[in-house]
Amino acid sequence: MKNRAYKNPVFIVSAIVVSILVILGAIFPVGFGAVAEKLYNFTSNSFGWFYLLAVFIFVIFLIGISISKYGKVRLGPVDSRPDYPFFTWIGMLFSAGFGVGLVFWGVAEPMSHYFITPFSDLKAQTEEAARVAMGYAYFHWGISQWSVFGVVGLIMAFLQFKKEKSALVSNSIKPIIGKNKAVSNTIDSLAVIATVMGIATSLGLGILQMNGGLKSVFNIPNSVWVQLAIAVVMLITYLLSSSTGLNRGIKWLSNINLGLCLVLLAFVFFAGPTVFILNTLVLGIGDYLSHFIEYSLRLTPYEGGTWVRDWTIFYWAWVIAWSPFVGAFVARVSRGRTIREFIFGVLVVPPAIACLWIAAFGGTAIYSDLFKGTKIAEAVNSDVTVALFKLYETLPFSNVLSMLSILLVFTFLVTSADSATYILGSMTSNGSLNPSLPIKIIWGVLMTAIAVVLLLAGGLDALQTASLIAALPFTIILLLIVASFIKTIKTTNKN
Repeated sequence: MKNRAYKNPVFIVSAIVVSILVILGAIFPVGFGAVAEKLYNFTSNSFGWFYLLAVFIFVIFLIGISISKYGKVRLGPVDSRPDYPFFTWIGMLFSAGFGVGLVFWGVAEPMSHYFITPFSDLKAQTEEAARVAMGYAYFHWGISQWSVFGVVGLIMAFLQFKKEKSALVSNSIKPIIGKNKAVSNTIDSLAVIATVMGIATSLGLGILQMNGGLKSVFNIPNSVWVQLAIAVVMLITYLLSSSTGLNRGIKWLSNINLGLCLVLLAFVFFAGPTVFILNTLVLGIGDYLSHFIEYSLRLTPYEGGTWVRDWTIFYWAWVIAWSPFVGAFVARVSRGRTIREFIFGVLVVPPAIACLWIAAFGGTAIYSDLFKGTKIAEAVNSDVTVALFKLYETLPFSNVLSMLSILLVFTFLVTSADSATYILGSMTSNGSLNPSLPIKIIWGVLMTAIAVVLLLAGGLDALQTASLIAALPFTIILLLIVASFIKTIKTTNKN
């Protein structure tokens, strides 16, 4: 089995493509960044509408299937039960999903919208700007992004545990494309490449934030060399964790992540303006729900501007690029749950945690700027990586909070990368549930290398570019997955 993995055309093609990108980016970082920027502008300007429409379709599809008669179908044999307790399962979803991104953007996003508003006629740094900033942050971290993970995870879990087929993206759309081997290998290779780019974006964001935290606490400068050192330590740690397997390393780290999140969340909630946080949470959710369709389909062809492209379209492209990995991982840990339980868990619980996190952290930062005259938004506009740590300066035990957050970001990075090496190993080993350690090591090294190359080629902008470009072909595949699942579920038994 191990020898066959190296001969797998999906492994060979995707590893060569990623390796070429790493080499080109390392040798020609400036040129690599310039080409990437041109591709970014072309993709976002020409296909932004496509990303928005696709994600909206995913939300409607999942809600529809959950309330239909198929919601009772169990992802596994009829008498199967979930492999993991609910708390552990949610911890795995949250850690492998967007935990590290939420820690990065939980303060940075609402403060960015507060400083530069989503609407050209809305005055910045006002009470109304604060309200819109919170509502939009909830929207970006709500059910839309998790619907993308849910689409991939649902059909993979269904095929893997109900139909007993390997967890390959190509298998999920065989009812549409047939059994053409070349097409299947191409689709699986695109899924792997998109996954690597999506993961590299998150790893790069986490590395940038850790560097920002070290600068705030220890005055260690923001530099490529510091970021490279963080990447190397992270690589060594997650390869060690990866060698312990899914039920030890990833499960253990996921519980630590969720526990640390809850500790920090509880502290900020009670040490910050608690009543204001609760008020902004309720009001923000109301604004989110009332503007959901408007924000989901919002573009600005008449007034121009790049705000929607820089935020909503980037987010949707990022989650689409991540979706093969997160979807496959979510499927792997969801055996035994009904489709309705699965969709509830994916669409409700992690977004609810995300909204509470944004209310506590983003709400406290906005309260501080609005009513105490601090300049957190201004600091975030200058350096987005220090957002969380600037907030901590307004709270007691700021250094302790900063150290815990640096640890949290690190464990999130390790968990995400650990999970990703497992999933990438599986995707390039014919869907094996136990990919070989050498294959996982190869993907671990390539993921870290592409993240470092993107940081060298342009930092945050290059990270955003990688996700946007990699996501375009995979968006088409996701729409085919939805059509395929509808066709497949109709032929399944009614149990």
